[in-house]
Amino acid sequence: MINVPILFSDFHSPSNAYGYACGGSGLILQYIDSSYVPVELMYFKGEALDHQIKLSWSTATEKNNYGFEVHRLNNNNNTWQKIGFIPGQGTTAEQHKYSFVDETIKPGIYHYRLKQVDYNGIYEYSKIIGVEIAVPTKFSLEQNYPNPFNPTTKIKFSIAKSPLLGGDGRGGLVTLKVYDILGSEVATLVNEEKSAGTYEVEFDASNLPSGIYFYRLESGSFSSTKKLILLK
Repeated sequence: MINVPILFSDFHSPSNAYGYACGGSGLILQYIDSSYVPVELMYFKGEALDHQIKLSWSTATEKNNYGFEVHRLNNNNNTWQKIGFIPGQGTTAEQHKYSFVDETIKPGIYHYRLKQVDYNGIYEYSKIIGVEIAVPTKFSLEQNYPNPFNPTTKIKFSIAKSPLLGGDGRGGLVTLKVYDILGSEVATLVNEEKSAGTYEVEFDASNLPSGIYFYRLESGSFSSTKKLILLK
């Protein structure tokens, strides 16, 4: 063990929470006083990404931080529900960034908060933020991904509000089917009424031979067809 003399005249403390000391050999030591380090939240924000909402936040310092519970407000009964948990960094005077993705969200306005929990059970809530996922204004069918694929691929599509149904968010009957190169139907992925919104389905072609296939989305007067390639 090497004894390094530390001169207190060399001690630098930018805050009461932590500081640095330089020893005679040039070794720099970091000092953290956990009694002064709070969990200081720098920001908490949300971003709408198609049918998902990405929450992001950052801490400047943390003390005894077990982690963050992610809560979403249930609009039906006005109660908060825990939808996830992100572990914290314990005690640190360094900045840390966190994120959480709330998946498969229908159009609407959603409210979130963080519940920061210490190891001793003490907790504190963040501010409440709201994020809106807008209702699609038009129908669309995206290219499957990956393509070519083996044996599964994902297909994303958007359903707009139908004015024939009162414009209340209902999209009407939606079908998404897959056909071979001869036009024969080989799979039905969707065949039901869908509310307006963005959706993603998985197509499993494990029982089909390699080749070129087509998938078609139909809803009311809208129809769109795209090609996909299965390579085994």
